[in-house]
Amino acid sequence: MGVAVRVIPCLDVDAGRVVKGVNFEGLRDAGDPVELGKRYNAEGADELTFLDVTASSSDRETTFDVVAQTAETVFIPLTVGGGVRTVDDVDRLLRTGADKASINTAAISRPEIINEITERFGSQVLVLSVDAKRSSETPSGYEVTTHGGRKSTGIDALEWVAEAERRGVGEILLNSIDADGTKAGFDLEMIRAVRAVTRVPLIASGGAGAPEHFPPAIEAGADAVLAASIFHFGEVTIGEVKQALREAGYEVR
Repeated sequence: MGVAVRVIPCLDVDAGRVVKGVNFEGLRDAGDPVELGKRYNAEGADELTFLDVTASSSDRETTFDVVAQTAETVFIPLTVGGGVRTVDDVDRLLRTGADKASINTAAISRPEIINEITERFGSQVLVLSVDAKRSSETPSGYEVTTHGGRKSTGIDALEWVAEAERRGVGEILLNSIDADGTKAGFDLEMIRAVRAVTRVPLIASGGAGAPEHFPPAIEAGADAVLAASIFHFGEVTIGEVKQALREAGYEVR
């Protein structure tokens, strides 16, 4: 009996509202995070990911408040990211009701933060969010970006994932900037490339547009699949994704 594939809706939150765009641009309102969280909990989502996509020091308080409200209404694991910069930020998120914290920019700025967080709370609480895009500038052809894909870092995505695993990260959330919001399917080549350099659980994100897009991502090496707009706008349900995975021979909860 294998480990069940997880289906994870993602709430990209800006100023207390869920938003969604294409390639991280042209954001449009997709609803209230607390209400959407409730809906996904009822629909059978395995986890929920909550990302403050425009996190800044000025609106941290609002975010913690929304996280607390969301955590009170869902009974599935909640991962929260966006503006997580310190061990104390993770501590506060966990106390607010999150089960895991997701980091991206802070780890790129200071990779030691991965060690510090996992040594204090354990690997299982830390998800490294990797926003990667195709690039001729790196050895693997994949480069890590920040600021929703707008800023290149020059860091090779595969080398970064391998380093993060060595430092103790518990999970990788791999988001394809090229595929994000296109609904043309996951970047299977990128998933395969990352799977080849890490053993930690891998969440595939970016590009889902139909139920049939999800099984190939698992076949390519993902342990979980994440999507946003197709769930928020009712184009595809959690149940339809799980049915497609079942029909492809994968175990789901």
